[in-house]
Amino acid sequence: MGGAVSAGEDNDDLIDNLKEAQYIRTERVERAFRAIDRADYYLEGYRDNAYKDLAWKHGNIHLSAPCIYSEVMEALKLQPGLSFLNLGSGTGYLSTMVGLILGPFGINHGIEIHADVVDYATEKLDNFIKNSDSFDKFEFCEPVFVVGNCLDILSDSLQYDRVYCGAGVQKDHENYMKIFLKVGGILVMPMEDQLTQIIRTGQNTWETKNILAVSFAPLIQPNRSDCFKSENVKLPPVTVRCLQDLARIYIRRNLRNLINQEIQAKGIPQKAAPKRKRKKLRRRKIDTYVFVGNQLIPQPFDSDEDDKMEENKEEEKEMNEDLKQEEASPNLLRERILSLPLPESLKSYLTFYRQK
Repeated sequence: MGGAVSAGEDNDDLIDNLKEAQYIRTERVERAFRAIDRADYYLEGYRDNAYKDLAWKHGNIHLSAPCIYSEVMEALKLQPGLSFLNLGSGTGYLSTMVGLILGPFGINHGIEIHADVVDYATEKLDNFIKNSDSFDKFEFCEPVFVVGNCLDILSDSLQYDRVYCGAGVQKDHENYMKIFLKVGGILVMPMEDQLTQIIRTGQNTWETKNILAVSFAPLIQPNRSDCFKSENVKLPPVTVRCLQDLARIYIRRNLRNLINQEIQAKGIPQKAAPKRKRKKLRRRKIDTYVFVGNQLIPQPFDSDEDDKMEENKEEEKEMNEDLKQEEASPNLLRERILSLPLPESLKSYLTFYRQK
């Protein structure tokens, strides 16, 4: 499933295409998509396909097409502080983007049937926290993943504000999926070849809307011959943050706000969203010919088209320079933390032990 938009040269170019095609419609969703490079969730040797609007699968590892994730993120109508359950959490790509919107006081749980995929998702999450500069630009709700079949979750489990299922749901499992949703909550799932949004408007009332025609692999049915294990699938517990963790959240928040105030006081403009890279244009030489006596003599002619091509080259050069500056831009939050008169162990804690 996919192919609704053109392939991008990089992650930002892909997001530009999704915006142009109206799959990404809100700034909050756009920021989350730009913060997470889709290629980081591909295996080495397959990253050339990361910016195509296509699903990708290798063994048990699977990523839906970018246009599908875009519609899912928009349909969930995410807000800071909400609780989210990802049924079939896979690589953790979607859960990580959701965590950037939920913030530190949300709940972000995922269940995945394949243990090797949970290990893969945990590795990718750890890499994002330790190495991505985007981590310092957001307040993050870290996903927690467990292994299990989402059709065997204990019936007395927590209910959530937002629920997404990443595999095809049979019609007779619709009511089961609704159990996990709070009143006022939103469930998004593929059902009967439609990406469907279900809003719980009351204890026993629902609003259903079809969003997009899709094709998903169906949910894996539980192995009823192994009932002892299948009845014991538990979702992650909801934990209360300790005082030390809360202090880190608010220190980082205050420092980030202080940095933004200083930037505004200096009159430094905020960086606009990345623009689509221009394609290089081939310049054509245009000659005119004049008669001098009986001879035909070529004479160069400067056309408006030449001027436009020169302008395009200049704009492309400036854009490349801007991109280089952006790549080299410092992590201001990290620099501020490291400049504080604090013990090194406390600085490391405030930076989440990130190495760069």
